[in-house]
Amino acid sequence: MSQFSAAVIGTGFIGPVHVEGLRRAGVQVLGILGSNRQKSEQAATQLELETAYASLDELLADQRIDVVHVTSPNRFHFHQTAAAINAGKHVLCEKPLAMNSNESQQLVQLASEAEVVTGVNYNIRYYPLCVEAADRIQGGSLGNVFHVAGSYAQDWLFHDTDFNWRVNRADGGQLRAIADIGTHWLDLIQHVVGQKVIAVCADLQTVYARRRRRLGSNQTFSGEVDEAASFETVDVNTEDYGCVMLRFANGAKGVVWVSQVTAGRKNCLRFELAGSKESLAWDSESPNQLWIGNRDAANQLLLKDPALLSEKAATTSHYPGGHNEGFPDTFKQLFLDFYGYLEQGEFDHPRSFPTFQDGHQEVLLCEAILQSHRQQQWITVGE
Repeated sequence: MSQFSAAVIGTGFIGPVHVEGLRRAGVQVLGILGSNRQKSEQAATQLELETAYASLDELLADQRIDVVHVTSPNRFHFHQTAAAINAGKHVLCEKPLAMNSNESQQLVQLASEAEVVTGVNYNIRYYPLCVEAADRIQGGSLGNVFHVAGSYAQDWLFHDTDFNWRVNRADGGQLRAIADIGTHWLDLIQHVVGQKVIAVCADLQTVYARRRRRLGSNQTFSGEVDEAASFETVDVNTEDYGCVMLRFANGAKGVVWVSQVTAGRKNCLRFELAGSKESLAWDSESPNQLWIGNRDAANQLLLKDPALLSEKAATTSHYPGGHNEGFPDTFKQLFLDFYGYLEQGEFDHPRSFPTFQDGHQEVLLCEAILQSHRQQQWITVGE
């Protein structure tokens, strides 16, 4: 059991995922904060948590809490994260770190000046075979990276009656599909390849310029379409689809497309890396296998098995070969990494988990992608 205790802000889809992952990582979760007292109490009851906080101030005043997990809607991340840091709490924030690069840069600066540890929940890094791919590239197995291709596709906004707060620019930010799922792909691929994206050329598409929002509650991922319900029409100014060409710092090229309106794709992240010695491909819907492509020998399919993985990848695989590990396990592994760093207490040491600087880089990427789409030209990231 960790010596550190946590509280979670957010009672939607991802908040309870954090609670479960923390418990599996041996971290005591003492309470949860929703958007109102009723939601806090409902979540605390359902998750069997000791405390249902009535306000952020009440949570931050709780001296038992060492770490705050921020899983609220995007527009609250900056304020809640800054407040937690100022209260002396360590913070693990969901992506995006903030709504714009001015806010994310402020958080990077604030965290660097405080005696706290901060991170961003880019959990996909922690699939064992993504760790294996990164280790292979770092060890030279792939050779020089020629180019990268990939996608992240979902269908939870396939109908014009599908609606969620992420659709609103005021709540989620100026980008949606790119910021919501595309940043997961971008963070993963930069981490795996070991190179930053330095320039982008993007083209975005809003499939439904107007959506019908069901009056009353709108449950994300409910899969229900009730045509008899009452609806109001809402104008949409965030993208359902985007395609982005990439330039990496080492000269490699790449392309990624993201979609939240691809029927049948529930949560499918894919990448394929072409190198001078071999190729690598991975698919989140088959996360326990890594395809290895060869020109002059038979291709290989590496199944997740700690006995066959690199030492680092094996540490993120807690079950033997043939016993699959998936989405919930990535949260556990990230939390073990983050809280393990806290336990060591050497905060000046390098951090292996996604940092606020990584989160800031993703915000800069999003801003460059939006600028590229609007100007229809290549944009250098950070300018």
